[in-house]
Amino acid sequence: MTLETQPAAPARHLAIRLGVLQPGRLVWLGLALTLAILVIAPIAMLLVKSFTSAATGGFTLENYVTAYGRARHVQALWNTLLMGGATTVLALLMAVPTAWACTRTNMPGRNLVRFALFGAFLMPPYLTGVGWILLAGPNAGFINQAWVALTGASVPLVNIFSFPGLVLVMALSTFFTTFILVSAAFELLSSEMEDAANILGAGPFRTAFKITLPMVLPTILGSALLTFLVSIALYGVPALISIPARFPVVVIQLAEFFSFPVRIEVAAAYSIPLLGITVGLLLLQRRVLGRKGYTALGGKGGERRITELGRWKWAVLAYVLVVVLLAVAMPLIVLILAAFSKSWVNGFSAGNFTLGHFHYVLFQHSSSQQALWTSVFTGAAAATLAIMLALSIAYVVQRRLLPYGGVLAFLCMSPYVIPGIVLAIGFYAVYALPPVGLYGTYIILILAFTTRFLPIAYTTSNNGVRAINPEMEEAVRILGGGQFTAIRKVVAPLLKRTLASGWILIFVPAAQELSTAVFLVGPHTRVVSVVLLDMSEEGTFERLAALGSVLLLIIAAIVLVGVRLLGRDFMLRRS
Repeated sequence: MTLETQPAAPARHLAIRLGVLQPGRLVWLGLALTLAILVIAPIAMLLVKSFTSAATGGFTLENYVTAYGRARHVQALWNTLLMGGATTVLALLMAVPTAWACTRTNMPGRNLVRFALFGAFLMPPYLTGVGWILLAGPNAGFINQAWVALTGASVPLVNIFSFPGLVLVMALSTFFTTFILVSAAFELLSSEMEDAANILGAGPFRTAFKITLPMVLPTILGSALLTFLVSIALYGVPALISIPARFPVVVIQLAEFFSFPVRIEVAAAYSIPLLGITVGLLLLQRRVLGRKGYTALGGKGGERRITELGRWKWAVLAYVLVVVLLAVAMPLIVLILAAFSKSWVNGFSAGNFTLGHFHYVLFQHSSSQQALWTSVFTGAAAATLAIMLALSIAYVVQRRLLPYGGVLAFLCMSPYVIPGIVLAIGFYAVYALPPVGLYGTYIILILAFTTRFLPIAYTTSNNGVRAINPEMEEAVRILGGGQFTAIRKVVAPLLKRTLASGWILIFVPAAQELSTAVFLVGPHTRVVSVVLLDMSEEGTFERLAALGSVLLLIIAAIVLVGVRLLGRDFMLRRS
């Protein structure tokens, strides 16, 4: 008996080990490995490259000396922080009052304003910048042309090529995310505390400052941090405005390091402080919020009533309309008019009208045609891959299929704290150079965009999976179905709307992305954002406006399909 049972024990252990490595678990482990490679490898290589000698391959601090050994390089870092801080303040001043007016008050035309502001989500930052160059350029801007014609003045009224102009365009390009996040927070608040303040004699504005705003302070601080991170890493607007304004910033200096010969080690060293600043701000935010408690009495089911503004509703509407005009209406209208003009400096008249620029970018200019295809393809591919990966990780985390699921969730969200341009340099260091050699391919763009917008995908997927009762999947297994059958038959159908909304939220910025793409595109994989940047340097603003209008039309068509299928509030979907 003993001789028969001893060899059976190792066999049982082997069977147990093989059971642990069943196909389902191998798939989950493969997804976790993919996530680790996408997120960890670029940042790890960035750190390694910053301490690596380009000549010998050994350890060195020379890269940091080169990066910060010149006064203008240090000045660019300081200018970036100053620009980011000013942009954040201005974006909050535009977004928070507008969100409050649209969600908590009886301001006239609230729904119309929210619909109009949606244009800020569709407008790429560099197109907003071009629109304001056409409006407020010191010599040929339409505002200055009108000013000179009316007053005969020889000095322009406004100059977009200045620090205030740079901050204005940056804030107009970044405030919409804050508006969406704060609007969602306002809509979750119950009105009991505001009603109590009104009973005690507080007016609408005092109630807003003393009660409403403090309750959404964590959201405001979080969106402020996000605005700051986006602004210091945004490339398109500084490339258009800061160079003529002679106001150097970090992203422009990084682009110089990528001019021939490419100095990737110096660029890596120069970008590390941005990563350090980001982590420091996150820790500061957590420390500040950790000292206070934020609890809404009345709970999620409390009644929500709008605040009566009385005669002040027209003043609030005027303020909000100014935001709509500056962020959406004015730059969009001038872009469209320039696209249909033979020469935008000659103004708009019947004799200046043409369709030639659209014919050129759609049928004659092969780079524009290829760029439109590349932008749509890479944006769609990145959105699809990000949603698939994030859904798989969210399912693993929520159903606890692997130990240490919290690490996977952390990795999914970590690109949120990595500036896009820093991530691009990390991807260049890992994937562009030999032995991988993916520079100038669609693959590197799709991988970079996927990683860049993975936090959006994971947040959407995680909220969706968490809302599904696991008992529904258990019922499938009881009836003989496997785990993948449960996902295909139960989870996926229930999450179709949620995943579709997440896909749109990723596709729109991915199809417009410039900060990550600018260092990774090749001659045959240039996206629309890079082509538009080249056109701006050539001064062909009419063709630029035409190509930008075509991209906007494509993106708007896809988003309108999503709105029709998901409802107009798909951006505000909450768990």
